[in-house]
Amino acid sequence: MNAIHDYKTICEEAVRAGGAAVLDWIGRIEVQKKGPADLVTQADFASQEVIAEIVFDAFPDHALLGEEDSDAQAAAQQAEYRWVVDPLDGTTNFVHRVPHFSVSLALERRGELLVGAVYDPTRDECFTAVAGEGASLNGRPICTSGVSDLPEALAAVGFPPGSSRNSPDAIVFLEALKACQAIRRTGSSALNLCYLAAGRFDVYWSFSTKVWDVAAGVLMVREAGGKVTSPDGGPFILNDARFLAAANDTLHRQLQELVARALA
Repeated sequence: MNAIHDYKTICEEAVRAGGAAVLDWIGRIEVQKKGPADLVTQADFASQEVIAEIVFDAFPDHALLGEEDSDAQAAAQQAEYRWVVDPLDGTTNFVHRVPHFSVSLALERRGELLVGAVYDPTRDECFTAVAGEGASLNGRPICTSGVSDLPEALAAVGFPPGSSRNSPDAIVFLEALKACQAIRRTGSSALNLCYLAAGRFDVYWSFSTKVWDVAAGVLMVREAGGKVTSPDGGPFILNDARFLAAANDTLHRQLQELVARALA
């Protein structure tokens, strides 16, 4: 096996182990608040711990950037190979026993995403992607939808904790209500991107995600044939993590026009 496939193997192994750790905490969690409406549980920490063990056992010279380890974030920013992990994306859903949450992990080298995996433990769905080799769901190739007009598009949207009616996400949401066939807010950024990659959603935007929310999912969309850019249409910047994502160029152009119109 070459290095890239070793990375993929460890990536999938780690998210599946993280998912098992998350499920093990169902029904016996204590909830903490990181901020208004921003929750964290023992499941978040347990998942990140088991993922870190697997990654460092395989690649001790790599770094890990995780949502639940603020002390290590500065050091991870400087590493050549950096694993970016969200150990429980959709914590609020998890706390309320809504079965829609995921574990997300990606490897990047100097800003270039190499591999990614997102695991939904309640459905046993594991999305994986390798740069230049496509994206898969449980080992079967996936691709974005053929929808090319916003009035036929099923959109996904997410709002940050404590968001207001004046936030860009909310303003664009109100404009998209009139332009899209329907809009869904699921509570998991990683799964939103994977669903776009698999043709379940057609467009998705966010002005408020973090790098660990979207690193794996962005690679998934790209490798499935979709398009991801920054909100102004320029290159997607991983550490900034704001984006417009769509199933194809035509739909992306319409989404970009909608965003420009809404925020004018």
